Amino acid sequence: METAEELFHKMKNEFRETEEEERKIKQLRTIEQGRRTCNEYVQEFKKIARRSSYERWPLIKEFKRGLRGARGGELTEADPPPPVQ
Repeated sequence: METAEELFHKMKNEFRETEEEERKIKQLRTIEQGRRTCNEYVQEFKKIARRSSYERWPLIKEFKRGLRGARGGELTEADPPPPVQ
């Protein structure tokens, strides 16, 4: 049986992890290419994505959204790629 102190410690760690995950998701939802080159944007996006719980389609959606100008629009309107087998 855990003590109140142990329970408090566990809850504190869980909330800390949740807050960190929310911060990472916010970064993914707001990152934009801006004045960066496409390669710089890709590298930054990958760095943030690795630390998030987002997978596959949500990541693709956020990546497309953040692209500058016509590239982002073209990709957003494109058919989704076939599933990986």
